[in-house]
Amino acid sequence: MISKHTFTAIDFESAGTSAGNTDTPVQVGTASWSAKNSAGDDTKVSLSDTWMSYIHTDNKITWAAQQVHGITKEQLKDAPKLMLLWPQLKLRLADKVVVAHGHGTEKRFLRAFPAHGFGPWVDTLHLSRAAYPELTDYSLANICNSLNLTDDINHFADLASADHTIIWHDALYDSIASIILLRHIVHTFSLHDSPLTLLTQPNTSAWRKNQR
Repeated sequence: MISKHTFTAIDFESAGTSAGNTDTPVQVGTASWSAKNSAGDDTKVSLSDTWMSYIHTDNKITWAAQQVHGITKEQLKDAPKLMLLWPQLKLRLADKVVVAHGHGTEKRFLRAFPAHGFGPWVDTLHLSRAAYPELTDYSLANICNSLNLTDDINHFADLASADHTIIWHDALYDSIASIILLRHIVHTFSLHDSPLTLLTQPNTSAWRKNQR
């Protein structure tokens, strides 16, 4: 059942692709939530274990990537390399249901750790298409704005990053948004006592019908 699991959302921001260079991560963020005992008003249930780290890369951050997330080379100067973050990632992702919005990037960067075993995975992009097939824009920001979740996201983002303001395309902010979106769907559709496969293998047939 969904209520028996703890979910951890993860988001990476990247240096961007350029000729001759493989894309590399420059920031990672995570946020966790448990559906246990939250079948009532789960808006009172806090997120837990929010975490963020910049990631050192030898690649130049492309202009296009910097326009998206605003991360500079200076911010990465003293940051650890991805491999050194293994203890933190294992602590937060092992034995959790891993959540991401369009999880291709997250899965790709985590391949740096062969046989890490993280999962199962919930992709909130696919889940949102199943839950809200009428939407026309499934970007994380648009979905959360459409569902009036932004104030809640900002509240937890402020708590998690008290020393500075974070916004969309910050890895911590986006991981908080993904987990709050998941929490909202679980609560709205009363899925607490449903099998986990409803989240890991959502039925997107209605959305696909709308695409024809």
